Amino acid sequence: MDTTVVLVWIYMVVTILPTLHADRNVYPSAGVLFVHVLEREHFKGEFPPYPKPGDSSNDPITFNTNLMGYPDRPGWLRYIQRTSHSDGVLYGSPTAEHVGKATIIEIIAYNRRTFETARHNLVINVMSTEEYPLPYQAEFYIKNMNVEEMLASEVLGDFLGAVKNVWQPERLNAVNITSALDRGGRVPLPINNLKEGVYVMVGADVQFSSCLREVENPHNQLRCSQEMEPVISCDKKFRAQFDIDWCKINLVDITKMIMVHSNRLDPGTGVLPDIGGYNPPPESLKSRDFFADFLITLAVPSAVAMVLFSVLGYSMCCRREGVIQLVHHSSIQKSTKELRSMSKNREISWPLSTLPVFSQSGEVVPPIHPDNYETTSMPLMQTQTNLQNQIQIPQQQPSGDRDNYCMSTFRRLEVNGIPEERKVAEAVNL
Repeated sequence: MDTTVVLVWIYMVVTILPTLHADRNVYPSAGVLFVHVLEREHFKGEFPPYPKPGDSSNDPITFNTNLMGYPDRPGWLRYIQRTSHSDGVLYGSPTAEHVGKATIIEIIAYNRRTFETARHNLVINVMSTEEYPLPYQAEFYIKNMNVEEMLASEVLGDFLGAVKNVWQPERLNAVNITSALDRGGRVPLPINNLKEGVYVMVGADVQFSSCLREVENPHNQLRCSQEMEPVISCDKKFRAQFDIDWCKINLVDITKMIMVHSNRLDPGTGVLPDIGGYNPPPESLKSRDFFADFLITLAVPSAVAMVLFSVLGYSMCCRREGVIQLVHHSSIQKSTKELRSMSKNREISWPLSTLPVFSQSGEVVPPIHPDNYETTSMPLMQTQTNLQNQIQIPQQQPSGDRDNYCMSTFRRLEVNGIPEERKVAEAVNL
């Protein structure tokens, strides 16, 4: 009996376009899931045959659907086609607001091989039902399904059969199906056959069973808060085919919901009212005086700058603190100039580390020893007698005797052609 009811329900809500030469009329019910399959096989007759035999069945065909006269579909109607070699699916759940209104959907099929197109219309006539809306609705999150897989009549029928065994209602309908990506979910990685996930809402005429309410007990709520799977007694009836996340199940009792009516403004027709033609300004415009603008933009900032300059000049030139700062600054500047002039006129020799290896004329400084100097007999540490241009000066003995002196050798150097006699004289006078 249950299987018969499910098959009849699928026959009522799932429609397939059987003919291509006339508009198709469908009659879904308000509050019941509507599924319409666009089969590629039925559209292939609209395109010219492929010259190569056996390849016509592989033509890539895509579909574009929109409300007639508008660029997109109605808000309640969705469309999905995974690849150009798979069928397209229109699905959604119309509400009572759409009852009695014919919705015409334009369907355009594109043959991506021949660039041919075929256009047909689908007329959706929403019918009212006495049981709309069903008072008790439960939303399940199925992790191992994609939306196009769940929209298949066999898969959806199996899921409704499992829910009916758990819930035991007299009337059970699929209300809506939503992809997890439309709820903010992430696209899964292409590994381990991961799925996007899908939310399926079903409605019934009886209260929720004890199995569905097990997720509300404190123990399971604690496990869900710790990202652990709750313990549900009826999960084994779904586990064979459907992996349900019981922590995300949502039970809604419409009979206990408080309806809030908001006064919305009438959007109108979208056409602006006729207020007459455009009245341009007269040609004779009044002259405008810009003197006040000049005072505001130029004179006022200049006056403020003059006042600030006067206050600064008074504080620097007329007050004691300002005069002291000026004198101090002048003395520093004078000392700096004096030190620079003294450094230019000094006659002391520069350190050897600062002397250039090459002269300014480009000539190489001659070495201490000539090229024919015998270096094999040169000691590792040269004595003072081996060096040329040396001057010996007396030096006081460290014993403390003022009359005893020893000779200390200094090398006679020339810097820029001037012999360095000053160092020797200073050393003798020690």
